[in-house]
Amino acid sequence: MKQLFLMLLLCFCIAFCEKTYAQDNVGVKFFGLSIHPKGEKENAFLMPHKLDKNGYFVVNLGAEVMYEAFFYKDIVSVKLIQALYADCAARLGGFSHIGFRAKIFKTKKHSLYGGCGPTIVYKRNWQELDGYVNPHRFTGNVNDRWQRLFLWYGGEFEYKYCMTERIDFSASFVPGYPDLMSLALGVNVKLNTNK
Repeated sequence: MKQLFLMLLLCFCIAFCEKTYAQDNVGVKFFGLSIHPKGEKENAFLMPHKLDKNGYFVVNLGAEVMYEAFFYKDIVSVKLIQALYADCAARLGGFSHIGFRAKIFKTKKHSLYGGCGPTIVYKRNWQELDGYVNPHRFTGNVNDRWQRLFLWYGGEFEYKYCMTERIDFSASFVPGYPDLMSLALGVNVKLNTNK
């Protein structure tokens, strides 16, 4: 936990010291689709919103909110994300993420950013569910209320389509291969277009 706090502090210091022109933004995205590249054959029966019998594709309902602070033009930023959703077993889950982002390309209407940083993923303990086969990805004992997973390298690719001067359509892809990849859709609102 100390490492995460120090990383947050470092990112805030970088983001808010000596900023050059950029358009910081806030956004909301709606979950989404979870993709299990290898399937979830042992636990697919626990997933009420799966689109196939082996749990390769599962619909998740929820949302994430984010704040992105650019500290070098519109090229490099720090992004904070907080998400809450119904996980693949339709139980409460979420994640907290902070990370650096960089522009991959940008045209007048289209842009693509990518980045990574520490992420804490948490969910109601699936070990409470009858028949659950534990693949030991998450920490947590049978009696714990929550299971957790800490990743130093959690990240995303984010495509943005400029709809107006202030509003972008946004689509995120989290490439968590081989365990879980996910898609989310939403909007970003630029905060400082008048600079």
